[in-house]
Amino acid sequence: MSKTDSIICTAFASLLAVGLAAGASHALAAKGDNEKCAGIVKAGKNDCGTSKNACAGQVKSDNDGEAWIYVPKGTCERIVGGHIQTSPDAKHGGKS
Repeated sequence: MSKTDSIICTAFASLLAVGLAAGASHALAAKGDNEKCAGIVKAGKNDCGTSKNACAGQVKSDNDGEAWIYVPKGTCERIVGGHIQTSPDAKHGGKS
């Protein structure tokens, strides 16, 4: 490997490490002062999977009772239709 290739690889690895660190800090912040609020999500904007799909961003309809997003603690109960999601088995429209 040439010196130029080595520099490019090192730069790429550094950028990758910074990106991973930023993602990890975002995930920690999301869980710390936030709660999962279900029933208020627009189609395709959910933060995680439901019993109907496998991953974030895949919910097909607005306000799906299982689809949730992170919101600041105390906010969900103030939103019409919102309910705190505490387990993946929560049913449509009910509190868990």
